[in-house]
Amino acid sequence: MKERFKEVIAENQTLNFKSGFLREQTIPLNTKLIISLIGARRSGKTYLLYQLINQLLDSGVERKNILFINFEDERLRAETDELDFILQAFNELYPDLDWENTHLFFDEIQNVTGWEKFIRRVYDTKTRNIYITGSNAKLLSSEIATALRGRSLSYTVFPLSFREYLNALNVEKATKTQQQRSKLIHYAGEFMYNGGFAETIVLEKPTRIKLLQEYFNVMIFRDVVERYNVRAIDVLRFFIKKIFASVTVPFSINKTFRDLKSMGYKISNNYLYEFYDHCNAVFLTQSIDKFDYSEIKQAKSEKKTYVIDTGLLSAIEFSVSKNNGKLFENMVFLELLKQGNKLFYFKTKYECDFILEKEGNFFPFQVVYQLEDSDTKKRELRGLVEACRFLKVSEGTIITFDNEETIQLDEIKVNVVAFYKYFL
Repeated sequence: MKERFKEVIAENQTLNFKSGFLREQTIPLNTKLIISLIGARRSGKTYLLYQLINQLLDSGVERKNILFINFEDERLRAETDELDFILQAFNELYPDLDWENTHLFFDEIQNVTGWEKFIRRVYDTKTRNIYITGSNAKLLSSEIATALRGRSLSYTVFPLSFREYLNALNVEKATKTQQQRSKLIHYAGEFMYNGGFAETIVLEKPTRIKLLQEYFNVMIFRDVVERYNVRAIDVLRFFIKKIFASVTVPFSINKTFRDLKSMGYKISNNYLYEFYDHCNAVFLTQSIDKFDYSEIKQAKSEKKTYVIDTGLLSAIEFSVSKNNGKLFENMVFLELLKQGNKLFYFKTKYECDFILEKEGNFFPFQVVYQLEDSDTKKRELRGLVEACRFLKVSEGTIITFDNEETIQLDEIKVNVVAFYKYFL
């Protein structure tokens, strides 16, 4: 195994780490803490590692002081006790290595059982310049918390944001003229259907859909079925399709259980709760609680669940691919999440799509594709105003696809803002 590691390391020393375009997410260097990047497959974690490597090279770090290994490489089916061969192989390639100033990059390291003990030992005995990535938030975070005890910083990596999408396509972000605004509205519509997986955005529609469906299958089989030893694959697929079809509304696991039971499937309700956790853990979906000042009530509430990318959602669930309202709300949710916000949904008598919590302050958001219909406008304002009054705030926001205005309802000011303008 050592010779295999040596071969792979030597190959990687010749890689060109130029990543095409820069992600806007800032990851710190030289913190002397273990940096972990977690997120969905193909979301850009590897390219962020490439950016960090390029920054080190530009700052004068020698190439021999940078080790990069991708554990998705089929040649590296390593066991826990074989990980030490990495250090031996690298040291044999560079006998005069200065370990303290060496930077180690381990991509998709969660594929190796027991990886956390190896990382802890390397951190304690070799170098504190360690960067790791993984596609499983639940396992990675729990393993890090147990083994590394405050010696790490974790960052979540999502598919491209709207700004990054425009950057990748070299689209100017000016909004001074009507022509410039119309252009951005056009690309906002494209982004809603295409999503932000970087490899897919320049592909023709049939190829893009096929590739996104491949992503979906890999997430199911590699990240869920294999990782969690799921045997009821047909039930898992049905369950995930139900989640996809139910985006933007509270998802009832108990109702899905009854549906499966009526179809003749014999499976415990507990398994469905596990499936739900698995989907969130591997970043296929992300969920939010119903807002309540009681954290216990929040945790027990039905969750609203969204898919990690609108392109993936529209490629998998046909009923949603034709529903602009659902796709748009899912897109706004993701953009708010990519900004690092903590989100809830609100519902008492009426519903407000999102409550954003930041530094102890609450900001109500309603999301509606078009606000021109009078009944729609009345319904959306009613839910937003109720949330504002419940939270005792005097201002709320409605994000639309392209409408803009300011509405004053008694003591509540409502800012209606177009998607492209808010997220630029």
